[in-house]
Amino acid sequence: MPEFKAVISNPKDGTSKLLALTSDQSSSIVGLKIGEIFEGERIGSPGMRLQIKGGSDKSGFPMRPDLQGGVKRRILVSTGPGFKPSEQGERVKKMMRGNTITDDIVQVNLRMVEPEAGKAEAK
Repeated sequence: MPEFKAVISNPKDGTSKLLALTSDQSSSIVGLKIGEIFEGERIGSPGMRLQIKGGSDKSGFPMRPDLQGGVKRRILVSTGPGFKPSEQGERVKKMMRGNTITDDIVQVNLRMVEPEAGKAEAK
């Protein structure tokens, strides 16, 4: 089973921490997509709500939110994750990973999200 590293950032104080996830914790987030919010209990961080912001695969290729599925493809990009143009209008073909977490992902970037009022006490 996959074992991920999760980088959890806290936007309030600007800190981040690295968690090495076990195979059980990793398998609980396989299939989720960039932008989805889940409970931190899945990865051993109770009391947190986490949003998936991105990640990278075992070859170092970044995940891209507009590339559907868990595929790896060469796509034409002009901005966004994984490419920073050096001049205006520059476009290049780059290898990118899709927006779904699969077994090939090794790092997942997460952001702490405020719990919604009312839902925090209900759970």
